Amino acid sequence: MTDKIDMTQRRKLLLGGAALAASAGLPALVQAQAKEVKLAVALPLSGAWARNGELHLKGAQMAVEDINAAGGVKALGGAKVKLIVVDCGDTTEKAKNAAQRLLSQEPDLVGGSGAFVSSFTLAITEITERAEVPWLTLSYSDQITARGYKYVFQTSPVASKQSLDALPAMMQIAKLQNAATPKTVGIIMDNTASPVAFTKPMREGMFDKLGLKLVVDEIFTPPMADATAMVQKVRNARPDILLMLTTNIPDTKLILEKMNEMGLGRGRIPILGNGGHMGAPELVNVVGKEQLEGVMAAMANWSGKGNEKLMTDFKTRFKEPWMPQDSISTYGDMWIFKEAMEKAGSADPKKVAAAIRAFNETGGAARFFPGGRLAFEPTGRRTNADLVIVQWQGGEPKTVFPASFASNTAIWPKK
Repeated sequence: MTDKIDMTQRRKLLLGGAALAASAGLPALVQAQAKEVKLAVALPLSGAWARNGELHLKGAQMAVEDINAAGGVKALGGAKVKLIVVDCGDTTEKAKNAAQRLLSQEPDLVGGSGAFVSSFTLAITEITERAEVPWLTLSYSDQITARGYKYVFQTSPVASKQSLDALPAMMQIAKLQNAATPKTVGIIMDNTASPVAFTKPMREGMFDKLGLKLVVDEIFTPPMADATAMVQKVRNARPDILLMLTTNIPDTKLILEKMNEMGLGRGRIPILGNGGHMGAPELVNVVGKEQLEGVMAAMANWSGKGNEKLMTDFKTRFKEPWMPQDSISTYGDMWIFKEAMEKAGSADPKKVAAAIRAFNETGGAARFFPGGRLAFEPTGRRTNADLVIVQWQGGEPKTVFPASFASNTAIWPKK
């Protein structure tokens, strides 16, 4: 009987204490109510694209650390962000299965980012769209935001826009360097979604519009076994510009080594690549700075003016020589989700997606994307997303276009 009375008294004391804390608005009670919010990154952490996946992951990890150190999501009582990491492997089927497992195991997921390779992103976002979970991606393929989806957001300029902007930029760079106007172009590309989308507008009229004749057109399925036959055709044709549209470091290495072997490397032909792997620190370690010298790459993002402190912090934390496209993009993605939750006052995926769709920002997360503005079209594409071109000079990728963002002057080979 005494035990029952004691228990009743304890309950009254506890309830009374809780009521007092509520009436006083004690911060401790608010903190006790703050829940963890989960954001995912789905990336190729094994296989040919693993290095790019690693760089994406580092950006996301750094952002989550910074967000939590700054007080978490304040609108949710200081809720901390928990990063869920998923390896989507090296095939579309593995990526799709990884997305299914993610949503099955994490039913309270707020949103996610990934998966670098456009083909993987297309597969993953079919799953996340059905689950009505917002997904941010750097992947380039036009198809990603051409399917009428409501929960997919593309922070990069899509491949067709990059295509429309890249060759005129190359022509402009040649002009600024007093080089002869390019008349011929060659292509070596893999058959994944991004290179296919990138070259589509070129094949459908841009070459003719710019007065360029296509003299080499080679397509392969990654991973590449041997680049000899393709590079031999480049040596025979000697195009004024070579589009080298690979999506992984091993294939890039094979092509550049073969070009060097055949006397075409080390800046002898203007080469334009496309994608984050073309600026990855791993590339110079694998290929060598001499063989990379002069190679240019069209990028959707790059760390540049205004992000000096961020770049320094990244290099210090991860012992990387610079902060590449992959890392700064996922860093920005995590901040987009954080700011969306602040605006929505909720971690509900539908409300977070609605907040992202309503973005029209020039501060905050917008600082981490070229152009300095974050807004999205109804399709999910970022409005007025700008293209950046970097060039390997002295063993580092330097920004050479546009002029307002450039840290170095482009080098154009002289015949």
